[in-house]
Amino acid sequence: MISLRTQTTAMESASRAPAKALAVSLEPIVGLLRAAVLSLCGLAGVGVFWALVSAYVATDLPGPAATFDVFWEMVTNPFYDNGPNDKGIGLQLFASLQRVMIGFSIGTLIAVPIGVLIGINRVLHTVLDPVIQIMRPVSPLAWFPVGLVTFQSAPDATVFIICITSLWPTVINTAFGAGSVPQAHKNVARVFQFSKSQYFYRVVLPYSLPYIVTGMRLSMGIAWMVIVAGEMLSGSTGIGFFVWDSWNSLSLERVISAIVLIGLVGVLLDRVFALLLSRVAYGEAA
Repeated sequence: MISLRTQTTAMESASRAPAKALAVSLEPIVGLLRAAVLSLCGLAGVGVFWALVSAYVATDLPGPAATFDVFWEMVTNPFYDNGPNDKGIGLQLFASLQRVMIGFSIGTLIAVPIGVLIGINRVLHTVLDPVIQIMRPVSPLAWFPVGLVTFQSAPDATVFIICITSLWPTVINTAFGAGSVPQAHKNVARVFQFSKSQYFYRVVLPYSLPYIVTGMRLSMGIAWMVIVAGEMLSGSTGIGFFVWDSWNSLSLERVISAIVLIGLVGVLLDRVFALLLSRVAYGEAA
Protein backbone atom coordinates (compact mmCIF):
# COMPACT_ATOMS: atom_id res chain seq x y z
CA MET A 1 0.00 0.00 0.00
CA ILE A 2 2.82 2.39 0.86
CA SER A 3 4.54 1.61 -2.41
CA LEU A 4 1.35 2.32 -4.39
CA ARG A 5 0.80 5.62 -2.57
CA THR A 6 4.39 6.65 -3.20
CA GLN A 7 4.06 5.87 -6.89
CA THR A 8 0.81 7.88 -7.09
CA THR A 9 2.46 10.89 -5.42
CA ALA A 10 5.41 10.66 -7.77
CA MET A 11 3.10 10.52 -10.79
CA GLU A 12 1.16 13.58 -9.57
CA SER A 13 4.41 15.48 -9.01
CA ALA A 14 5.60 14.53 -12.49
CA SER A 15 2.33 15.73 -14.00
CA ARG A 16 2.63 19.08 -12.21
CA ALA A 17 6.24 19.62 -13.27
CA PRO A 18 5.50 20.82 -16.86
CA ALA A 19 2.86 23.25 -15.61
CA LYS A 20 5.25 24.62 -12.98
CA ALA A 21 8.02 24.96 -15.55
CA LEU A 22 5.64 26.78 -17.90
CA ALA A 23 4.60 29.16 -15.13
CA VAL A 24 8.24 29.93 -14.33
CA SER A 25 9.07 30.55 -17.99
CA LEU A 26 6.07 32.85 -18.40
CA GLU A 27 6.79 34.82 -15.24
CA PRO A 28 9.04 37.47 -16.92
CA ILE A 29 6.47 37.98 -19.70
CA VAL A 30 3.67 38.36 -17.16
CA GLY A 31 5.79 40.85 -15.25
CA LEU A 32 6.43 42.91 -18.37
CA LEU A 33 2.74 42.87 -19.31
CA ARG A 34 1.79 43.94 -15.80
CA ALA A 35 4.30 46.80 -15.89
CA ALA A 36 3.05 47.85 -19.34
CA VAL A 37 -0.58 47.87 -18.18
CA LEU A 38 0.28 49.92 -15.09
CA SER A 39 2.30 52.38 -17.19
CA LEU A 40 -0.59 52.76 -19.63
CA CYS A 41 -2.92 53.39 -16.71
CA GLY A 42 -0.61 56.15 -15.50
CA LEU A 43 -0.45 57.74 -18.96
CA ALA A 44 -4.22 57.46 -19.32
CA GLY A 45 -4.67 59.18 -15.96
CA VAL A 46 -2.44 62.05 -17.09
CA GLY A 47 -4.41 62.30 -20.34
CA VAL A 48 -7.75 62.46 -18.50
CA PHE A 49 -6.42 65.12 -16.11
CA TRP A 50 -5.05 67.11 -19.06
CA ALA A 51 -8.40 66.90 -20.87
CA LEU A 52 -10.29 68.09 -17.79
CA VAL A 53 -7.90 71.00 -17.22
CA SER A 54 -8.12 72.12 -20.87
CA ALA A 55 -11.92 71.81 -20.85
CA TYR A 56 -12.79 73.45 -17.52
CA VAL A 57 -9.79 75.33 -16.07
CA ALA A 58 -7.43 76.61 -18.81
CA THR A 59 -9.65 76.73 -21.88
CA ASP A 60 -6.86 78.19 -24.03
CA LEU A 61 -4.77 75.06 -23.40
CA PRO A 62 -5.19 72.59 -26.26
CA GLY A 63 -6.52 69.19 -25.28
CA PRO A 64 -4.99 65.77 -25.96
CA ALA A 65 -6.93 65.16 -29.18
CA ALA A 66 -5.91 68.44 -30.84
CA THR A 67 -2.32 68.04 -29.68
CA PHE A 68 -2.11 64.47 -30.94
CA ASP A 69 -3.09 65.57 -34.46
CA VAL A 70 -0.22 68.07 -34.51
CA PHE A 71 2.15 65.58 -32.88
CA TRP A 72 1.35 62.97 -35.53
CA GLU A 73 1.92 65.49 -38.30
CA MET A 74 5.30 66.40 -36.79
CA VAL A 75 6.58 62.84 -36.38
CA THR A 76 5.37 61.63 -39.77
CA ASN A 77 7.37 64.32 -41.58
CA PRO A 78 10.31 65.03 -39.28
CA PHE A 79 13.09 65.90 -41.74
CA TYR A 80 11.73 68.63 -43.99
CA ASP A 81 13.83 71.78 -44.42
CA ASN A 82 12.11 74.94 -45.66
CA GLY A 83 14.74 77.39 -44.46
CA PRO A 84 16.47 78.48 -41.25
CA ASN A 85 13.28 79.00 -39.27
CA ASP A 86 11.22 76.12 -40.65
CA LYS A 87 12.80 72.72 -40.08
CA GLY A 88 11.30 69.38 -39.15
CA ILE A 89 11.35 68.14 -35.58
CA GLY A 90 13.83 65.40 -36.49
CA LEU A 91 16.40 67.95 -37.70
CA GLN A 92 15.83 70.05 -34.58
CA LEU A 93 16.34 67.07 -32.27
CA PHE A 94 19.47 66.05 -34.18
CA ALA A 95 20.94 69.56 -33.79
CA SER A 96 20.22 69.49 -30.04
CA LEU A 97 21.65 66.00 -29.59
CA GLN A 98 24.79 67.02 -31.44
CA ARG A 99 25.37 69.97 -29.10
CA VAL A 100 24.58 67.86 -26.04
CA MET A 101 27.01 65.13 -27.04
CA ILE A 102 29.81 67.62 -27.70
CA GLY A 103 29.31 69.50 -24.42
CA PHE A 104 28.76 66.32 -22.43
CA SER A 105 31.86 64.64 -23.89
CA ILE A 106 34.07 67.63 -23.14
CA GLY A 107 32.64 67.85 -19.62
CA THR A 108 33.22 64.14 -19.02
CA LEU A 109 36.83 64.34 -20.23
CA ILE A 110 37.37 67.14 -17.71
CA ALA A 111 35.31 65.70 -14.86
CA VAL A 112 36.65 62.15 -14.63
CA PRO A 113 40.37 63.02 -14.15
CA ILE A 114 39.52 65.81 -11.71
CA GLY A 115 37.20 63.52 -9.77
CA VAL A 116 39.82 60.77 -9.53
CA LEU A 117 42.48 63.22 -8.34
CA ILE A 118 40.14 64.70 -5.74
CA GLY A 119 39.17 61.24 -4.55
CA ILE A 120 42.70 59.91 -4.04
CA ASN A 121 44.39 63.13 -2.88
CA ARG A 122 43.09 64.82 0.25
CA VAL A 123 45.08 68.00 -0.36
CA LEU A 124 43.48 68.49 -3.79
CA HIS A 125 40.08 67.69 -2.27
CA THR A 126 40.57 70.44 0.29
CA VAL A 127 41.70 72.90 -2.39
CA LEU A 128 39.05 72.17 -5.03
CA ASP A 129 35.98 71.27 -2.97
CA PRO A 130 35.07 74.91 -2.16
CA VAL A 131 35.38 75.82 -5.86
CA ILE A 132 33.11 72.96 -6.87
CA GLN A 133 30.52 73.73 -4.19
CA ILE A 134 30.37 77.40 -5.24
CA MET A 135 30.14 76.77 -8.99
CA ARG A 136 27.85 73.72 -8.88
CA PRO A 137 24.57 75.47 -7.97
CA VAL A 138 24.97 78.32 -10.50
CA SER A 139 22.14 78.39 -13.03
CA PRO A 140 23.12 77.45 -16.59
CA LEU A 141 21.53 80.66 -17.88
CA ALA A 142 24.00 82.68 -15.80
CA TRP A 143 26.87 81.10 -17.74
CA PHE A 144 25.45 81.99 -21.15
CA PRO A 145 26.79 85.60 -21.29
CA VAL A 146 30.21 84.31 -20.25
CA GLY A 147 30.18 81.75 -23.05
CA LEU A 148 28.91 84.31 -25.53
CA VAL A 149 31.73 86.74 -24.73
CA THR A 150 34.33 83.95 -24.74
CA PHE A 151 33.35 82.17 -27.96
CA GLN A 152 31.57 84.97 -29.87
CA SER A 153 29.02 82.41 -31.08
CA ALA A 154 25.61 81.55 -29.67
CA PRO A 155 25.75 77.82 -30.61
CA ASP A 156 29.24 77.53 -29.10
CA ALA A 157 28.02 79.34 -25.99
CA THR A 158 25.23 76.73 -25.72
CA VAL A 159 27.80 73.92 -25.87
CA PHE A 160 29.82 75.77 -23.20
CA ILE A 161 26.94 75.97 -20.73
CA ILE A 162 26.15 72.29 -21.30
CA CYS A 163 29.76 71.41 -20.54
CA ILE A 164 30.10 73.64 -17.46
CA THR A 165 26.81 72.59 -15.83
CA SER A 166 26.85 68.88 -16.63
CA LEU A 167 30.31 68.00 -15.35
CA TRP A 168 29.62 68.43 -11.61
CA PRO A 169 27.68 65.17 -10.99
CA THR A 170 30.46 63.23 -12.73
CA VAL A 171 33.14 65.01 -10.69
CA ILE A 172 31.36 64.36 -7.39
CA ASN A 173 30.48 60.73 -8.09
CA THR A 174 33.94 59.94 -9.44
CA ALA A 175 35.58 61.53 -6.42
CA PHE A 176 33.35 59.53 -4.10
CA GLY A 177 34.13 56.28 -5.91
CA ALA A 178 37.89 56.86 -6.03
CA GLY A 179 37.95 57.96 -2.41
CA SER A 180 35.95 55.03 -1.04
CA VAL A 181 38.14 52.14 -2.20
CA PRO A 182 37.95 49.57 0.63
CA GLN A 183 41.01 49.11 2.82
CA ALA A 184 41.08 45.43 1.87
CA HIS A 185 41.64 46.37 -1.78
CA LYS A 186 44.46 48.69 -0.76
CA ASN A 187 46.05 45.97 1.36
CA VAL A 188 45.97 43.52 -1.55
CA ALA A 189 47.61 46.10 -3.82
CA ARG A 190 50.28 46.65 -1.18
CA VAL A 191 50.93 42.93 -0.83
CA PHE A 192 51.38 42.54 -4.58
CA GLN A 193 53.56 45.68 -4.61
CA PHE A 194 51.54 47.45 -7.29
CA SER A 195 53.08 50.57 -8.76
CA LYS A 196 50.99 53.73 -8.76
CA SER A 197 49.84 53.13 -12.32
CA GLN A 198 49.00 49.48 -11.57
CA TYR A 199 47.10 50.54 -8.45
CA PHE A 200 45.11 53.02 -10.50
CA TYR A 201 44.24 50.72 -13.40
CA ARG A 202 43.70 47.54 -11.38
CA VAL A 203 42.09 48.88 -8.20
CA VAL A 204 40.88 52.49 -8.32
CA LEU A 205 39.45 52.57 -11.83
CA PRO A 206 37.53 49.24 -11.71
CA TYR A 207 36.10 50.08 -8.29
CA SER A 208 35.17 53.63 -9.34
CA LEU A 209 33.64 52.70 -12.70
CA PRO A 210 30.05 52.22 -11.45
CA TYR A 211 30.24 55.59 -9.69
CA ILE A 212 31.66 57.23 -12.82
CA VAL A 213 28.84 55.87 -15.00
CA THR A 214 26.25 56.95 -12.43
CA GLY A 215 27.71 60.45 -12.50
CA MET A 216 27.64 60.44 -16.30
CA ARG A 217 24.01 59.34 -16.21
CA LEU A 218 23.11 62.26 -13.97
CA SER A 219 25.20 64.64 -16.07
CA MET A 220 23.45 63.57 -19.27
CA GLY A 221 20.08 64.29 -17.65
CA ILE A 222 21.26 67.78 -16.73
CA ALA A 223 22.74 68.34 -20.20
CA TRP A 224 19.46 67.41 -21.88
CA MET A 225 17.57 69.84 -19.63
CA VAL A 226 20.05 72.66 -20.15
CA ILE A 227 19.96 72.41 -23.95
CA VAL A 228 16.37 73.64 -24.10
CA ALA A 229 17.10 76.82 -22.15
CA GLY A 230 20.36 77.40 -24.01
CA GLU A 231 18.75 77.11 -27.44
CA MET A 232 15.94 79.44 -26.41
CA LEU A 233 18.61 82.08 -25.76
CA SER A 234 20.80 81.28 -28.75
CA GLY A 235 17.93 81.46 -31.24
CA SER A 236 19.42 79.31 -33.97
CA THR A 237 18.30 75.70 -34.29
CA GLY A 238 17.45 72.86 -31.95
CA ILE A 239 14.52 71.69 -29.89
CA GLY A 240 14.74 74.67 -27.53
CA PHE A 241 14.53 77.09 -30.45
CA PHE A 242 11.63 75.02 -31.83
CA VAL A 243 9.72 75.40 -28.55
CA TRP A 244 10.33 79.15 -28.40
CA ASP A 245 9.47 79.66 -32.07
CA SER A 246 6.27 77.64 -31.65
CA TRP A 247 5.29 79.77 -28.68
CA ASN A 248 5.89 82.95 -30.66
CA SER A 249 3.69 81.45 -33.39
CA LEU A 250 0.98 80.81 -30.75
CA SER A 251 1.02 77.09 -31.48
CA LEU A 252 0.70 75.48 -28.08
CA GLU A 253 0.03 72.14 -29.74
CA ARG A 254 3.56 72.20 -31.19
CA VAL A 255 4.98 73.31 -27.83
CA ILE A 256 3.34 70.42 -25.96
CA SER A 257 4.31 67.97 -28.71
CA ALA A 258 7.92 69.12 -28.41
CA ILE A 259 7.75 68.68 -24.62
CA VAL A 260 6.59 65.09 -25.10
CA LEU A 261 9.42 64.41 -27.54
CA ILE A 262 11.97 65.98 -25.19
CA GLY A 263 10.76 63.64 -22.46
CA LEU A 264 10.90 60.58 -24.71
CA VAL A 265 14.44 61.34 -25.87
CA GLY A 266 15.45 61.95 -22.25
CA VAL A 267 14.08 58.56 -21.23
CA LEU A 268 15.95 56.89 -24.10
CA LEU A 269 19.24 58.53 -23.10
CA ASP A 270 18.72 57.53 -19.49
CA ARG A 271 18.00 53.91 -20.48
CA VAL A 272 21.25 53.79 -22.43
CA PHE A 273 23.24 54.78 -19.34
CA ALA A 274 21.17 52.46 -17.15
CA LEU A 275 22.12 49.58 -19.45
CA LEU A 276 25.77 50.63 -19.33
CA LEU A 277 25.60 50.82 -15.53
CA SER A 278 24.18 47.30 -15.34
CA ARG A 279 27.22 46.09 -17.30
CA VAL A 280 29.82 47.67 -15.03
CA ALA A 281 28.12 47.53 -11.62
CA TYR A 282 28.99 44.76 -9.20
CA GLY A 283 28.49 43.87 -5.57
CA GLU A 284 26.93 46.62 -3.46
CA ALA A 285 27.25 49.14 -6.34
CA ALA A 286 24.86 47.03 -8.43
